[in-house]
Amino acid sequence: MQFEKGPGETTTPPENPVVKLILELGPLAVFFFANAKFGIYVATGAFMAAVAAALIASWVLTRRLAIMPLVTGVVVAVFGTLTIVLHDDTFIKLKPTIVNGLFGVILLGGLAFGKALLGYVFDSAFKLDETGWRKLTFRWGLFFLFLAVLNEVIWRTQTTDFWVAFKAWGMMPITLVFTVFQLPLITRHAIEPIGGSKPDKAD
Repeated sequence: MQFEKGPGETTTPPENPVVKLILELGPLAVFFFANAKFGIYVATGAFMAAVAAALIASWVLTRRLAIMPLVTGVVVAVFGTLTIVLHDDTFIKLKPTIVNGLFGVILLGGLAFGKALLGYVFDSAFKLDETGWRKLTFRWGLFFLFLAVLNEVIWRTQTTDFWVAFKAWGMMPITLVFTVFQLPLITRHAIEPIGGSKPDKAD
C-alpha cells in the first residue's frame, strides 16, 4: 500500500481536484441528509460507510492513500462506533475536535523540532521552498486549532441538527476561504518547474 510521500518524493500525478472534492464532500452530504431523515445514529453509521467508501475509491483511482483522509477515517471509525454502541452522540460530535486538534498539534509540534510536516500532505498539489513550507505549516497549524475550538463552541451551544448542518456546509466554505488567502504566500514561495526557486520575499 502506498501513502503520500514527503516533499520532493512524489512520483505520481496529482489527484483530479474535482474527484478529490467529491470524495471529501460526499460523506458529509450523506451525513447531513441521513441525519435529516433518520436521525444522528443512523447518520453516523451512514457517515462511517461513506468515509470508508471514499477511501476505497481514492485507493482504486490513485493507488495511494492521502494521510489526512486516512487519519480522519480511522477517527471516524472509532468515534462512530462508540456513538452507535453507547448510543451517545457526544462521541461523533467530538470527532472534528479530535481530528483538527491532532493535526494542529502535530503541525506546530513539528515546527518546534524544525520539521514543516505540511509538505508531506500537500506535496502532490504544489511544491514550495523550505521557507514557504514552514510559513504555510504554521498558518495551517493555527487554522486546525481554530477549527477544533469552533467545533467545540458549535456542538456545545447549538442543537444537533445545527451542528450537523454546520459540519456539512459550514466547515468546508471556511476552509476554502482560508485556502484562497494562502495563495499569495504559495505563489511567492513556489519552486520553478526547472528546479530553481523564486527569491524569498517578506510575507
